[in-house]
Amino acid sequence: MEQSKHNLSSVMIKAAAAVSGLLLWGWVVLHALGLLAVFGPAAAVDRYALALHERSALLWTMRVGLLAIALVHVICVAQLARRARRARGQHARRVFLAASLASRGMRAGGVLLLAFIVLHVLHMTTGTLHPAFQVGHVHDNLVRGLSSPIAGLGYVLTAFVLGMHLLHGLWSAPRSLGRARGLRRPLAALLALGLTLGFAAIPLAVMTGVLR
Repeated sequence: MEQSKHNLSSVMIKAAAAVSGLLLWGWVVLHALGLLAVFGPAAAVDRYALALHERSALLWTMRVGLLAIALVHVICVAQLARRARRARGQHARRVFLAASLASRGMRAGGVLLLAFIVLHVLHMTTGTLHPAFQVGHVHDNLVRGLSSPIAGLGYVLTAFVLGMHLLHGLWSAPRSLGRARGLRRPLAALLALGLTLGFAAIPLAVMTGVLR
C-alpha cells in the first residue's frame, strides 16, 4: 500500500514537472520570437515594449504566473532527483555513465539557467548590471548590453545550455505524461536547435557588428 502511494506520488510529480516544463518552453518560444524583432526597426521594438509596460496589470500577472510555474518545475525536478538517488543506491554510477549527455546535464544546466535568469533580469530588465541602461530603449539596451565580449559570450553559452536542457526535456515530457513513447529525438533536437540559434543570434549579431 505504501509503495503504491509512493509510485502514485512520483507519477504526479513527473506530470507536474512535465506540464510546467512545457509551459515554460511555450513562453521561451514567444520570448525568442519577440527578441528577434530587434533585427527590425529600433522604433518598432521600443513601441512594442512600451505597449507592454502600459498594460502593467497584464505584465505583472504574466511575471507572477511565470514565477509560479518556474517554482513548481524546480521543486518537482528536485523531488524527482532526490527520489532517483535513493532508488539507484549503489547502481548510481553505472546508471550515470549510461545516461546521455543531455540527461546528465539536466540538473547542472537547470542551476545555470536559474542563475542566468537572475542576472538577465538585473541586466536587461532593471538595468542594475547594465553599463548604459535607458528605460524604454530596448534596441539600444540590447546592443550596448551585449557589446561586451564577456556578456555576449555568456549569452551565447547560455543559449547552448538552454538547448541541451530543452533537448532532453522535450524528448522525455510526453513519457512523463503517460505516453509510451516520448517525442522523437530528431524532432526534439530540431526544436531545441531552433531556440538555441534564435537566442544566440542576437549576441552574435552584436559582437560581429551586424546589429548596431
